[in-house]
Amino acid sequence: KQFSLFFSCYRKNISVFLSKMAVENEKKGSIKPRWAEAKVKDTPFGLPLWFHTTVFPLLIIVSTFFAAPAMFVICHHFEGDLVRFVSEFSLEKVISLWPTPTYQAVQIIWWFFVLELSLLLLVPGKIMLGPVTPAGNQPAYKLNGVACYLLTHVILYAGSSFGLYNLGIVYDNLGEILVSISYFSLFVCFLLFFKGVYAPTNGDASVTGSFVMDFFWGVELHPEIFGISLKQLANCRLGMMCWSPMLWSYFFKQYELYGYYTNSMFLSVFLQFVYVFKFYHWEGGYFGTMDIAHDRFGYYIYWGVTCWIPSCYTLTGMWLVEHPLNLSPLYFWSVFIFGVAAIYINYEADAQRQLVRKTEGKCKIWGSNPEMIMATYSTSDGKQRSNLLLVSGWWGVARHFHYVPELLLSLAWSLPAQNGGFLPYFYVTYLTILLVHRSGRDEIRCSYKYGADWEKYKARVPYRMIPGIY
Repeated sequence: KQFSLFFSCYRKNISVFLSKMAVENEKKGSIKPRWAEAKVKDTPFGLPLWFHTTVFPLLIIVSTFFAAPAMFVICHHFEGDLVRFVSEFSLEKVISLWPTPTYQAVQIIWWFFVLELSLLLLVPGKIMLGPVTPAGNQPAYKLNGVACYLLTHVILYAGSSFGLYNLGIVYDNLGEILVSISYFSLFVCFLLFFKGVYAPTNGDASVTGSFVMDFFWGVELHPEIFGISLKQLANCRLGMMCWSPMLWSYFFKQYELYGYYTNSMFLSVFLQFVYVFKFYHWEGGYFGTMDIAHDRFGYYIYWGVTCWIPSCYTLTGMWLVEHPLNLSPLYFWSVFIFGVAAIYINYEADAQRQLVRKTEGKCKIWGSNPEMIMATYSTSDGKQRSNLLLVSGWWGVARHFHYVPELLLSLAWSLPAQNGGFLPYFYVTYLTILLVHRSGRDEIRCSYKYGADWEKYKARVPYRMIPGIY
């Protein structure tokens, strides 16, 4: 009865919300373009709409919420052996091993949040305007990511040097931290949903009428509180920023356990540390990607960056802590070169597009003038706008080729686990599914946004990710 009452009130409020939006659009003399609704009008790979808006998001929410702590349980109590976990599985055993929130875990989370929020606000940085939104807004971001990233590591190491804590403290409390973050982030997702429906920051807010989809996907595109971009805070200063310090904790914990660190741990941690540094060096470009510029801020993004990154992205390092593998020099350097090359290609692809749009094509790509398509589109304020679609460099190889080196890099930092089973390679498996699905979503969005210009681009660059294959 309570659920029935809730959904009845939800449908009523959503109807009022949509009516108000229609009135406002009519006053402005503008009509919301269809490409802004692509996420509910069409689905990647031709999935039925009801599956895309209800069943699929519900499956993702339920499975990921339990999967995040489960990864810790498998890694910590079953030596990372998924087959052993399944063969010995019993509900009573899993419940007895399932971590619970603790005061120390909450303290660690709280002080990390305070540190990153303080650095975001206090460290100087250039203010950058992001891409124009469907409603014609331009969110502002503070570009101080590199300084915040380096200061975070210096401050955490200094605190350990002064005896405030042991650097292995994150690993020692890992299960409790992951469960605490999961519960709190789920609560925040509800707050984001209600804020988006009843107090949106601006006109970039929309609903589908499906509570499950709106909770999962989010209502607002760029929510703010006190002028702070919640997307930048969550994605860049909490999720991505915690990645490397967690790996440092694993690194020092292995040294604490065995009196030495292995070259497998060093290689995996080093490649990820450089990758995250590259991310902050390129932070301005990230604000034009699908995560920030197009995906709304709900469970998919918020829970993903605050819970999935610390539990899933660090799995290889988590597994290596208690599996001290020493790699042969040939294996070590082969993976090292492979990983560094993937980082470079990933960075260069993103940098090429950013450079062309910044200079309006007055630059060189691979030593030649870039080939481009001027694609036009309209926003809900009725204005005609344009973007340059690059056809040269890596963007002439495939329309979403930049995903390929990212997949290869995730494989590179997993390879130090050698034949350690499925768990250390879970991230690269997950990322493959995510990016293939994302490329499908991006194709739909761009098709509606650019129309005939996108078809011209597809004719010039026929493959989606891998030339000759896909």
